[in-house]
Amino acid sequence: MQVRIEGRVQGVGFRAWAIREARARGLSGWVRNRTDGSVEALIAGPTPAVEAMVAACRSGPRAAVVTQVGVAPASDPRSDNFVQRPTV
Repeated sequence: MQVRIEGRVQGVGFRAWAIREARARGLSGWVRNRTDGSVEALIAGPTPAVEAMVAACRSGPRAAVVTQVGVAPASDPRSDNFVQRPTV
């Protein structure tokens, strides 16, 4: 699942939070900041865990103010881990 999170989501620990949350759920993929101020993630794993992660992204870490979460299908990253990628 490709997820794009908008709002006050940079400078609030969103990527570190997403990595902890995804790894705790046994998910794979990545998370990164975008130059437009949003955060983007590719999340893969069992459907219930992916859905729970997307739901968690609607709130994010305590300091975040999420205004919108866009979701689209995506290919599996073929990874066993969830990592941070560079900003694009």
